[in-house]
Amino acid sequence: MLTQSDLKRQVAEAAVQFILPELTPETVLGVGTGSTVDLFIEAITPYKNRFLGAVSSSERSSARLAEAGIRVFDLNDVASMPWYVDGADEVDHGLNMIKGGGGALTREKIVASVAEQFLCIVDESKLVQTLGAYPLPIEVIPMAREVVSRRLAGLGGEPALREGFLTDNGCQIVDVAGLQITAPADLEGLINDIPGVVSCGLFALAGADVLLVSTQSGVRRLNLPLS
Repeated sequence: MLTQSDLKRQVAEAAVQFILPELTPETVLGVGTGSTVDLFIEAITPYKNRFLGAVSSSERSSARLAEAGIRVFDLNDVASMPWYVDGADEVDHGLNMIKGGGGALTREKIVASVAEQFLCIVDESKLVQTLGAYPLPIEVIPMAREVVSRRLAGLGGEPALREGFLTDNGCQIVDVAGLQITAPADLEGLINDIPGVVSCGLFALAGADVLLVSTQSGVRRLNLPLS
């Protein structure tokens, strides 16, 4: 039986093979953050001469890319990217996601917005029917932490400050448990409009385009459902 680490490696390697035919010497990739993305960086390193470089969503991933000899670009210098590759803490069958377990949700959302397509890579434990079992991360400006938390509690959530943690943007994370997220895009828009919220960990207004799910019997591919 494959371990969770085995499953993550399997889907990371599958993601490389999935995008490899589209790589050109001018290609800049968008790269996310997290343990599965670490394995993706490792898997794509042997092909680093096939593409120009990458834009990263975190200082952690930028350091790993640089260590691998992959050129790291500032997003301000990149007009477009064919793919943004990242994991998720939860993803449903509509390819709506909860992200932000590593605290990089705002930069992930920004980098993903520049890419033509979002390729989400997960092991099978992350695929769910309804989002919300994983606490929803919200990045907040520190002075607004309590007022935002009260608003989130009013939405039926149980907010808790992520103690001792600051994002790469110098902000705090409030993790919201107890939500059953049946209308993720609506909730994302509602939370985004709370003053003091920098970014919401729901990726539903702009979710994934393609999902690769690592299972005991191989890697499954799910595409964004047609509207």
